[in-house]
Amino acid sequence: MGLKVAVVGATGNVGREMLNVLSERAFPADEVVAVASERSLGLEVSYGDNGILKVQDLDRFDFKGVDIALFSPGAKVSAVHAPRAAKAGTIVIDNTSQFRMDHDVPLVVPEVNPQALAQYKKRGIIANPNCSTIQMVMALKPLHNIAKIKRVVVSTYQSVSGAGREAMDELFNQTRGIFVNDLPKKEQFTKQIAFNVIPHIDNFMDGGDTKEEWKMVVETRKILDPTIAVTATCVRVPVFVGHAESINVEFESEVTVERARSALKSFPGIIVIDHRADEGYVTPVEAAGDDAVYVSRIRKDPTVPFGLNLWVVADNLRKGAALNAVQIAELVAETHLKQGATVTSLASRRKDH
Repeated sequence: MGLKVAVVGATGNVGREMLNVLSERAFPADEVVAVASERSLGLEVSYGDNGILKVQDLDRFDFKGVDIALFSPGAKVSAVHAPRAAKAGTIVIDNTSQFRMDHDVPLVVPEVNPQALAQYKKRGIIANPNCSTIQMVMALKPLHNIAKIKRVVVSTYQSVSGAGREAMDELFNQTRGIFVNDLPKKEQFTKQIAFNVIPHIDNFMDGGDTKEEWKMVVETRKILDPTIAVTATCVRVPVFVGHAESINVEFESEVTVERARSALKSFPGIIVIDHRADEGYVTPVEAAGDDAVYVSRIRKDPTVPFGLNLWVVADNLRKGAALNAVQIAELVAETHLKQGATVTSLASRRKDH
């Protein structure tokens, strides 16, 4: 017997992608329900090749009988409705920032820290990390396994899809307008995004970091190792889909480029494309629509005793959000909902990458 799954925030970028990924991976659901705010009531969304779903109103939705709910409606909405769903017996996998740093809520990337999943029983909620954090810890984990990481310096190049559909529309409209001499209108971003980059994602905090930068620091420590020093600069770039990161890693002992490349290649979910030649690396355009985290430009950092530089790219709507959430759901179904016979194991899915 299959599961009943609800996708909350089903009309947003990530919600729609969650439905696509559930369909693509043949998640063992007898019923999938699309849920969103009242203003989306009655709208239709695609459930991959499995048909069309009519959107139901979140405020009136009864979670009783729902086995797993994938949430991506915004942090304030999750704060109200995720605990309500958990109280009804639903296992909530929340993509927002609302619960990530709660000590009794596991923050999970299945390839990196699947053991943390067991903590979900405390509140019935599992947090999906920030999109930029997910792809970074995917690249860091196999390196941390072979030599303890001491410090990470990361600069991100984050696509506008991370800020929602309206942000994507703003990039499109500004780009088109520039060619006909229309003055760019700023609504979603603090400055013009077309033909520009903006070193500002989320709100500024007291120390000068933005909330996005803070997330990368604290989430990496929670997922990977609390002793790692992390500093981040997060930048919005005029790309529709796909985040890129320049990562400098300092280790406590030596890691050669060859050893790092081998460890990355053997890690599930990572594809290494690292040729020191024209086109020998991956950019967001090539990563869009793919599940893998791509690693390129692996090279020694000669300014510290034990250091490497990496270029890491992933589709922020897939592995950075929807895919990771569905992988968590698969792991929950296998290990906690006794669906092992109907869910292809995570280990076998990893072979696809």
